[in-house]
Amino acid sequence: MKRFLPMVVFAGLGLTACTSAEKRESPWVAPDTATLSFSDTLVRYGRNLIAHTARYLGPDGQVMQITNGMNCQNCHLQAGTQPFGNNFSAVSATYPRFRERSGSWESIEKRVNDCLQRSLGGSPIDSLSTEMRALVAYFCWLGKNVPTKTRPVGSGLHPLAYLKRAADTVKGQKQYVVKCSSCHQMNGQGVRHPAKAEFIYPPLWGDSSFTTAAGLYRISNFARYIYANMPQGTTYQKPQLSTEEAWDIAAYVLSKPRRNRNFPGDWPAISTKPIDHPFGPYADPFSENQHKFGPFPPIEAFYRELPAK
Repeated sequence: MKRFLPMVVFAGLGLTACTSAEKRESPWVAPDTATLSFSDTLVRYGRNLIAHTARYLGPDGQVMQITNGMNCQNCHLQAGTQPFGNNFSAVSATYPRFRERSGSWESIEKRVNDCLQRSLGGSPIDSLSTEMRALVAYFCWLGKNVPTKTRPVGSGLHPLAYLKRAADTVKGQKQYVVKCSSCHQMNGQGVRHPAKAEFIYPPLWGDSSFTTAAGLYRISNFARYIYANMPQGTTYQKPQLSTEEAWDIAAYVLSKPRRNRNFPGDWPAISTKPIDHPFGPYADPFSENQHKFGPFPPIEAFYRELPAK
């Protein structure tokens, strides 16, 4: 059996390396959009697709009507440029890559379409479409100074220690009311823009939120995401949530109903599932509930102690 320990999620999408640069030790800083020329129309369009997805691809989209109304930047903050905010800094440097979830090598087109289907509850788009080419151009522009096969400091999500206990939905609900409901509302449905094309504050559960197949439906990903970025005004240097609050709020949000999406081909080697993957079967004796909410150290120890093959 393959030995597996969970990794901090890499939330970027990718294709091929665009350029190389010296390795950075300080957090990655996105290129300035002011440097874009008038001829960089695909890059500009790609950024707009990330920042205002619903305007183009949402239920009333100008181009297609294929997604749930959220914008990509609801999960990839500041159009995918925020440190530890699910940014796209490592996209062009690290793809194509083999991913255990699909059991295959994946390109940027595959990852984009995965996000459209899993996070935005939508449909895939043609890999040769203007929209896909624009997204590729934007990701490569963002990563133009990132060395090949590296992930800059600040990519992915912020590390967060596991709790020794299970995450608590009751405690999480109390903290949600205090820390989250003013933006995302008590019912978790967020706040729509007056024009109704997109959300000012996105929904955290329900039909318009990310589905059960999204990466943020894993509690470790969601806890790490909110720890470094929420509530408003938070930075990864100055979190406003404690570690326990982040895990408990994540548990509460992920306990609420949302659209179910099932991809039967996922995790062909079940022993490679992350320890907080919320759906069985598993290559271990722990329950689905423990895989969803913890405690995780016993599961982690189980895999660590397996003989390597």
